[in-house]
Amino acid sequence: MQLPIGKPGLDIERELEILAHLPIAKLRERWRALFKTEPPSAFGPDLLRRKIAYHIQERAFGGLSSSIRRELEQLAKVISKASSGRIELPRRIKAGAVLIREWKSKTYRVTVHDDGFVFEEEKYTSLSEIARKITGVRWNGPRFFGLRNSAQRDAPKLQAQAAEVGVSAR
Repeated sequence: MQLPIGKPGLDIERELEILAHLPIAKLRERWRALFKTEPPSAFGPDLLRRKIAYHIQERAFGGLSSSIRRELEQLAKVISKASSGRIELPRRIKAGAVLIREWKSKTYRVTVHDDGFVFEEEKYTSLSEIARKITGVRWNGPRFFGLRNSAQRDAPKLQAQAAEVGVSAR
């Protein structure tokens, strides 16, 4: 049975179930119908199914936003340039998360919002502003709240800098 692929109103789950059981010759036919090109010769049945399934769902539910697409392209460029082939992804803090930091025996809480941060019922645009308010000195906000991997590596240097200005780094 031949289903029109990725048309609105189709039972996507049923369509994907059928796709899961198609032999490679039928998968290649589906590829040609969807993409109007020959399937890559290196793609076996698993990759053909995955790409076709993604395309079906993308047509039915929408694809990636342009900002996500751009970010993925940038990451691909970074990966291609990295000698180890590994990259460190930027951390994203979701709205509603609460950052907790202890400083001079006092605990501070910062709530993350889509458009900034709330600390002591006041809104801020950066964590660095909040870190400065807490410590009285300039800090890298993400590092102060433990969001940077280099925080552990730089801890001795930061403690020494804090000692110079007469504050404890903890």
